[in-house]
Amino acid sequence: VATWLRTAASPDTGDEGSGDGGTAERGTDAADRPGASASGSGVLAVPVVATIAGLAVLLVSSRHGESQVTVGLAAATLVVSSARTVIAFRELGRMGDLARLARSDDLTGLPNRRALYAEVPARLALGGRNALLLLDLDRFKEVNDSLGHDVGDVLLVQVGLRIGAQLGADDLLVRLGGDEFAIFLRDSGREEAEVVAMKVRSALAAPHTLEGISLQSSASIGIALSPEHGESLGILMRKADMAMYRAKVRRGGHRVYHPVDDSHGDTRLRTLEELRAALVTNQLVLHYQPKVDLSGGEVRGVEALVRWNHPKRGLLYPSEFLELVEDAGLMQTLTERVLELALDQAAVWHRRGERLTIAVNLAASSLLDSGLPERVGVMLTARDLPATALMFEITEAFLLDDRGRASDILGRLRARGIRIAVDDFGVGYSSLAYLRELPIDELKLDRSFVAPLNGDKRAAAVVSSSIHLAHSLGLRMVAEGVEDAEAYAQLARFGCDQAQGYYVSPPVPAAVLDEWLAARLTADAGTVQA
Repeated sequence: VATWLRTAASPDTGDEGSGDGGTAERGTDAADRPGASASGSGVLAVPVVATIAGLAVLLVSSRHGESQVTVGLAAATLVVSSARTVIAFRELGRMGDLARLARSDDLTGLPNRRALYAEVPARLALGGRNALLLLDLDRFKEVNDSLGHDVGDVLLVQVGLRIGAQLGADDLLVRLGGDEFAIFLRDSGREEAEVVAMKVRSALAAPHTLEGISLQSSASIGIALSPEHGESLGILMRKADMAMYRAKVRRGGHRVYHPVDDSHGDTRLRTLEELRAALVTNQLVLHYQPKVDLSGGEVRGVEALVRWNHPKRGLLYPSEFLELVEDAGLMQTLTERVLELALDQAAVWHRRGERLTIAVNLAASSLLDSGLPERVGVMLTARDLPATALMFEITEAFLLDDRGRASDILGRLRARGIRIAVDDFGVGYSSLAYLRELPIDELKLDRSFVAPLNGDKRAAAVVSSSIHLAHSLGLRMVAEGVEDAEAYAQLARFGCDQAQGYYVSPPVPAAVLDEWLAARLTADAGTVQA
């Protein structure tokens, strides 16, 4: 019986109570510390010893004439009672394991948000200086969208390990969810918190190898201090979040909370609500920038650029709201609205006999929409437009990040007759093999190559070589950012196909562009007559 009781009382070695967070947690419960199992065995020792003593008494009694039936029943009662005690103890142990698992993140094994709210208030109650850091990975959504959520999960695990390696034994690292982490630093002021933030960012900057691709990660970190900025976890979380957003917007790495961040957070929320309204109340407008053929001066296409005609703030440019659109998950809605406006205008021009192609920029997240080619086809048909009336401009970075998915989406668009251009050509960091593999019609040379063209022989050589490369692959080359006559003339000598920039025309509303086109035709007619 004693042997059976010892076996039943031994710790459960199955998977049920192991959890993922045993070695990764910081600030664990007492039950997680060494010696917890020993103390549990000590608790069980009392009923086990009592049972053995009771059985011994019954055994002695049976030898002194007590009824064997009575002794047997009493012994059975003791054994069953002890067994029930052991079972109850094991159930309590399992409940403790489940409680620990409930406070652990399934993916990384780190404590989760529940653990943060369970542990930090008690630490804050001890007083002294403390710091809360909120960390959000930059451009993590692009990793998920381009390489898949499995690769994103691997990156999150690596990030958790790298952050943890920069912290002390008393620091608490928590994964809040998604790509957000929190760090609680005990006995740390502003200087110590900023040092940790810089160490964490430095650790994350080292390349990660995922699916054979080398990626660099970065993070924006907001810091709130206690008691300076607040003495409750809720207040510290809110202020650290505001500081983190400011750090992300300014691309400054990390930021310690400042009272001005409060008003900025309110402004962001208000702007988001106004943006949602703008998408359904015709506040978005398009301006069009012409692309001129360098060989003969004809205008065969324009690029559509979105603007927000804000009722109070006036005309806002994309840099002032596109990031908010992406963060709020509104990019697909915005893309649909821009396409509607662009194709409506294309229909107007085509009915007048002006066969202009309208180029529309697509964010990487929009090109992950598998239903995009079919919806675009429906939109073209509804306006009785040929597919050649539309061109999509996509960034080189998207092609480099996910060539397989890009090939599928772009192939389906091209099969419908829609043209494809690569924007910002030349600023990528990987192989140019996609020029051979993907269905592309046009390259748009980034303005950073065009701006130093005059007087810079190396820049001129790069531009000339890029134009030759495009032509050898059967692609057109468009130069962006053409700001003066000298650059315009030199591009023409190099054989560049089209030019776009303020020297030709700034982006303007459709009505202004109509006047510009008419004036250009009149001037050309006068030149011919002369």
